[in-house]
Amino acid sequence: MEDAYARSVSEVLDFFEVDPSKGLSDSQVARHARLFGKNVLPEEKRTSFWKLVLKQFDDLLVKILIAAALVSFVLAVVNGETGLTAFLEPSVILMILAANAAVGVITETNAEKALEELRAYQADVATVLRNGCFSILPATELVPGDIVEVSVGCKVPADLRMVEMFSDQLRVDQAILTGESCSVEKELACTLTTKAVYQDKTNILFSGTVVVSGRARAIVVGVGANTAMGSIRDSMLQTGDEVTPLKKKLDEFGTFLAKVIAGICVLVWVVNIGHFRDPAHGGFLQGAIHYFKIAVALAVAAIPEGLPAVVTTCLALGTKRMARLNAIVRSLPSVETLGCTTVICSDKTGTLTTNMMSVSKICVAHSVHQSAMLAEYSVSGTTYAPEGFIFDNGGMKLEFPAQHPCLLQIAMCSALCNESVLQYNPDKGDYEKIGESTEVALRVLAEKVGLPGFDSMPSALNMLSKHERASYCNHYWENQFKKVSILEFSRDRKMMSVLYSRKNMEVMFSKGAPESIISRCTSILCNDDGSTVPLTTNMQAELEARLHSLAGKETLRCLALALKWMPLGQQTLSLDDEKDLTFIGMVGMLDPPREEVKNAMLSCMSAGIRVIVVTGDNKSTAESLCRKIGAFDHLVDFSGHSYTASEFEQLSALQQTLALQRMALFTRVEPSHKRMLVEALQHQNEVVAMTGDGVNDAPALKKADIGIAMGSGTAVAKSASDMVLADDNFASIVAAVAEGRAIYNNTKQFIRYMISSNIGEVVCIFVAAVLGIPDTLAPVQLLWVNLVTDGLPATAIGFNKQDSDVMRAKPRKVGEAVVTGWLFFRYLVIGAYVGLATVAGFIWWFVYADSGPKLPYSELMTFDTCSTRETMYPCSVFEDRHPSTVSMTVLVVVEMFNALNNLSENQSLLVIPPWSNLWLVGSIILTMLLHILILYVHPLSVLFSVTPLSWAEWTVVLYLSFPVLIIDEVLKFFSRNSCGMRFKFRLRRAELLPKREMRDK
Repeated sequence: MEDAYARSVSEVLDFFEVDPSKGLSDSQVARHARLFGKNVLPEEKRTSFWKLVLKQFDDLLVKILIAAALVSFVLAVVNGETGLTAFLEPSVILMILAANAAVGVITETNAEKALEELRAYQADVATVLRNGCFSILPATELVPGDIVEVSVGCKVPADLRMVEMFSDQLRVDQAILTGESCSVEKELACTLTTKAVYQDKTNILFSGTVVVSGRARAIVVGVGANTAMGSIRDSMLQTGDEVTPLKKKLDEFGTFLAKVIAGICVLVWVVNIGHFRDPAHGGFLQGAIHYFKIAVALAVAAIPEGLPAVVTTCLALGTKRMARLNAIVRSLPSVETLGCTTVICSDKTGTLTTNMMSVSKICVAHSVHQSAMLAEYSVSGTTYAPEGFIFDNGGMKLEFPAQHPCLLQIAMCSALCNESVLQYNPDKGDYEKIGESTEVALRVLAEKVGLPGFDSMPSALNMLSKHERASYCNHYWENQFKKVSILEFSRDRKMMSVLYSRKNMEVMFSKGAPESIISRCTSILCNDDGSTVPLTTNMQAELEARLHSLAGKETLRCLALALKWMPLGQQTLSLDDEKDLTFIGMVGMLDPPREEVKNAMLSCMSAGIRVIVVTGDNKSTAESLCRKIGAFDHLVDFSGHSYTASEFEQLSALQQTLALQRMALFTRVEPSHKRMLVEALQHQNEVVAMTGDGVNDAPALKKADIGIAMGSGTAVAKSASDMVLADDNFASIVAAVAEGRAIYNNTKQFIRYMISSNIGEVVCIFVAAVLGIPDTLAPVQLLWVNLVTDGLPATAIGFNKQDSDVMRAKPRKVGEAVVTGWLFFRYLVIGAYVGLATVAGFIWWFVYADSGPKLPYSELMTFDTCSTRETMYPCSVFEDRHPSTVSMTVLVVVEMFNALNNLSENQSLLVIPPWSNLWLVGSIILTMLLHILILYVHPLSVLFSVTPLSWAEWTVVLYLSFPVLIIDEVLKFFSRNSCGMRFKFRLRRAELLPKREMRDK
C-alpha cells in the first residue's frame, strides 16, 4: 500500500480486511503471501564467475596482446620450434593478463557485498497478532495486513502504519534511513503533505529503524522490496560503478595506441612485400610469415604490457600512505579520482557532526539583586565521553562546578530524572548510549559537573578506569536517592517527573519543554547563594527571551529543569503535583560540529573544491550548524545557497542548473534525493565525492565518482564506498585529496616514461625493417625490456615527492589528457632517439667494432641474399648474438637515463637531482644488475639470446645512451620558458590523441 501514510487508520484496516483486535486469519496470511510476497530483500541475480573473468579481457590493447601471443605460438609450432623459447613469449603475456584479470574479478566481487549487508538491518523476529493470539514469529513470515506490536528496543520488522498507541508517545531512531540527528515522534493521524518525504510520514515506522521509547500497535503495509530499505536496495542495483577519470583517459589512449600499432604493423608488412621472395626465406609464403612475425614483435614492443601492473602498484603504494592518514582505500582506481574532485557532498550527521547530542549551554538565575539576573555557562566536549569543562560568561573555567548551587541541582536532576544508560565499550574503545540521545547528553553533563565536597574531585575522577568513569557521578546520585514514583512524559504536558526519597525528605525532579516547566514554576533557585525566591513576571519574561535566543538564533534543543520538595512519606505522583515548582536551570544541546571540520573545509576551498552539506535535518538546524562550523562565513546569508529537497524539485530545469552551481546546503533529503544530487552534478561535468555513514547514504556513495564512508558507519555504507575514513574525520579527506593529486602526478610521469620507451622500441624495429637489416631484437628480448627494465623504474617513479603547492592548485579537468600534444611531441623526440640509438648500436658492431666482422654497410643491407652469392665472410655472422646484445643493452641503459628525466615533468636534473628519489636510484641499480645477470650467467644468456660484452662494447653503449639526458634537458628548457607551447611544430591533441569526450552517463 503506497499511500498508507495519507489514509486514516480505519481506511488502512479496511484495505487489508483485518480486525485490529484479532489480526489476520491463516487463510488471509496465505492469500496475502501470494499477493505481496515474502518479507525478505530478494537476492539479486549475480554475474557468473566466467562472465566476470571474460569482462576483464574486454579491452582493445588486451585483445591485441592475446592475438599477438596466439600468433606467436602458432608460428612457433608451424616452424617446428620446440623447447622453452617457443612458448616463453605467449606464456608470459598470458600470465600477465591473467594476473590483471584476477585483480579485476576480486574488485567486482567485493562491490556486491554492500547489497548482501543490507539484510543485516532487517529484524529477526516480530510480535504478531494472528487468529486473536499474539505469537513471536520470524520477521520473514510477516505479510501486509499483519498486526504487529513494537516497544522500546525493537527493531521495526517491516514498514508499518501506526494504528494504536499504548504509551503517551512513541519515538523512533531513524537516523540510518534519514540522517536525522534526533529520534522522531510518531503519531496516529494521517499525513496531508503532498509529495511527502520519509521525514513527513510521521505515522509510518520504517523497516530496520529502532524504537527508543514507548509502545504501540501497527499494521504491516510494506514487506521485502516494497519497504524503504527495499527502495535503497533497488537504487543500489540501478547504480553502476563510475569509471574513474584516469581509467577513461587510459582507455582512450589505449584505443588510440591500438590504432597506431595496427597501422604501423600493416605498414611494416606492406613496405617489405618486395622482400617476401628473397631466397633466404625459402619462398613467398615463408617470407610473408617472417615479416608477419616482425609485425607481431612490433605489436609486442608498442604495447606497454607492464603498464597495468605498474599503475596498480603505484596506486597500491598510494593507498599505504593514505592508510597512515586514516583513509582506507577499498577501490584502487579511486585513489587518483580524489585528485580531480571538484565537489564534496558531505553528509551532516556523523560526518561534519559527532552524532552525539551534547549540552553546550546552561542558563541559570544568578541573583535577583543584580541588573543581569541570568548567568550563562558554556560546556566543552562534543562526544559521549565524560570529558569537558564548564566555563562562565567571561570564558573562565570553573574548577569546582558542583560548588555552584544551581549547577549542583542541575546535575542531580539530569542524573535522576533520566531513563537512559551511558556505558563504555572496551571492544570499540568508545562510549555508547542506550536510550534517548537527549537524556544521554544530560548524563554526560552530570559527569562534567562532578560531585560536591571533594577538593580533589576532578583529578580523582580522572584516575578511574573508563568503565567506572562512564557513569560514576550518575551512580553516586542514584545510590543517594531512592526512586519512589514516576510520571512518564506525555505530549500534552511535554514533561516528565520523578519522585525520590532521601534521609527523611521527599523531592520531585522534573524536566521538559521550557515553556511547560516555566509556566508551572512559582519560584526560582539563585546560583550566588542557593536561596529560593519567588518567580516574578519580569523574571519569567527574561527566561522566555533567553529561551527564544537559544532555540531560535542558536537553534539549540532546550530543556528546562525544576524541583519541588514534597510531603514526607508521599508514595505516588499525580498531575496536580506538577505545579508550584522551583526553576533550577535551562540547558541547550546540539549535535556538535567536529572541531577539525572548519580548517578542513577551508583547505578544500583553497584547493578549488566546493563543499555541499547534505542532510535529512530541517533547514534552520542545518544552517545554524554551517554557521557554527565557520567555513561558510563568505556567504552573507544562505539565500540562494540553501534548499530543501522539495524546494529544489519545484524549480524549473534551468533554475535547478543555476541552483546547483551555487548550492552549499541541501536539507530534508531522503536517499533518492542524494543520488539525484550526485547525478545532477555529474551532468554538469563535476567530479563528485560523497561522504556518508548511514544505510540511507549507500546509493549515493555508490553513484558518486568516489564514495567516502565513515569508519563508525554502517557496513552497507562502507561496502558501497570507495574509501573509508577510519577516524570519521572530515579533515582526513583533505590529506587524502593531496595524496591523490600527488599519485596522479606520479602516474602521469611513469606513463610518459613507458610511452617514450615503447616508442623507442617501435622506432627500432620499424627502422630495421625499412633499412632491410637483420632483426635488431628478438621478441623475448623485447618482452624482458618491457616487463623488467621498464617496470622497475616506472614503479619507483611513483615515489616522487609531493609538490609543495599541490593543494593550492585547482582540480585538474576531467578531460585533461594524460599526455598533451606538446608532451607527446617531446616523447616522440625522446622515443625516436632511443630507437635510433638502439639501431646504431646494432649497425656499429657489424661495421666498426674491432670484435665484429667490419662489413661494408651495403653487405648488411643485403644479408638475406648471403647464401646465394660468394662473400668474404661466413653467412653465420648474421646469427651472432653480439649485435642484438649491444642493441638490447643500449635500449636498457638509454631507458635508465630516460627514467632520470622523469623525476619531474619540467624541472631540470640540476634542480631535482637523482637522489631526491632514492627508490628510483635503487631500481636503476637493480635493473642493471638483472641485465648483467642475463648477460653473464650461461643458462639465462642462452634463453635470452645474448652474450657477454667487452669493455669496448660497454663504452660505446654509454656513448650512445647518455645524450638522451641532454636532449630532454633542452626540451624541458623550452617547456619552462613557454617556448614549447609556441613551438612552430605545434601538434594539436585532436590530431594525435583521442578526442575529448563528455562524461559517459
